[in-house]
Amino acid sequence: MLDLSRQYERIRSEILAAVERVCASQHYILGEEVSALEHALATFTGATAAVGCASGTDALWLALVAAGVGPGDAVITSPFSFFASASAIVRAGATPVFVDIDPRTFNLDPIQLEKALQSGKSRKLRAVLPVHLYGQCADMDAITRVAADAKLAVIEDAAQAIGAAWNGRAAGSLGTAAAFSFYPTKNLSAYGDAGCVTTMNADFAEHMRRLRNHGSPRRYVHEEFGWNSRLDSIQAAILLVKMRYISEWNEQRGERAATYDRLLISAGLAKTSEDGTSKTPPVTTKDLPLTLPYRDPRARHVFHQYVVRAQHRDELRAFLAENGVGSEIYYPIPLHLQSCFAYLGYREGDLPESERAAREVLALPIFPELREEEQQRVVEAIAEFYS
Repeated sequence: MLDLSRQYERIRSEILAAVERVCASQHYILGEEVSALEHALATFTGATAAVGCASGTDALWLALVAAGVGPGDAVITSPFSFFASASAIVRAGATPVFVDIDPRTFNLDPIQLEKALQSGKSRKLRAVLPVHLYGQCADMDAITRVAADAKLAVIEDAAQAIGAAWNGRAAGSLGTAAAFSFYPTKNLSAYGDAGCVTTMNADFAEHMRRLRNHGSPRRYVHEEFGWNSRLDSIQAAILLVKMRYISEWNEQRGERAATYDRLLISAGLAKTSEDGTSKTPPVTTKDLPLTLPYRDPRARHVFHQYVVRAQHRDELRAFLAENGVGSEIYYPIPLHLQSCFAYLGYREGDLPESERAAREVLALPIFPELREEEQQRVVEAIAEFYS
């Protein structure tokens, strides 16, 4: 699925020099490297400020708490995402409220969001947390409008979307705050856990800097209960090196995605999705085994993952593995059906689009250094399975 050694081979000398610089400084937590990274990320995303932290999961928690989410509150989010999207809500003391996805993009459906708010059954809602899944921004025009009408904060889960944009505005500058992950598999990746929050609100940024350091504005003074979520200087130094390349790498991911599209369509395995105007979006079809997801023209997609819907998905994945082709399922169990959320009372069938996506999606290998002949091998293996 991912070969990071190819990336490391290209930037090895720069990485080692950055690590040596930190080791020579003997300043390993926060400090100049972290401040420089925060400035670079704020500039890159168009946000007012960025706050480095220990992980993308912590970034979500910091953003929620800074936005005023706490015990007794509720936060709407997508059930089709990584666990942290919802677990951070619980960690903030609030209750997740799951709203189904748009099957075209796999992102939170603004129509379903509006219906949920109009139902009158909502608990004490404080925020909505859309996920920019697979590297494509959710419909932030519609979500922001609905949230504003309901006086809700908007927290972007941009863990997979560094460099993505919506209508010309970068992910990270579209809501109240945004959480990014720099986990080693991400487009912009550290050599361990790391994350950050961007925000358009300078006061929020200062609050999050206290929260990441045990609620402390200065040494041994604690104004509230925070957390130990400080960013390591070595990780910041590594990320600063990679920031020089992230735009190029994202462009190359887009090129690899276009190559997959071409190869899959020319092999007769898939067709392009409809233009997105239909209220009944495309899913897997009877005549073709794969369906390519819709790419909204308002979004700049950075292809953290290249995901298709597949007939006989599990059998296909097993066949690919037998033939030396990596693949992954993001995500096999929607969050509303996870056993730890049983107390919320959701049942199978409650959020059908998320459940159907969990049965059909398959991620194929994609990274900037992926070679076209390797992509051809992936497509040939898929064609062999369906032949």
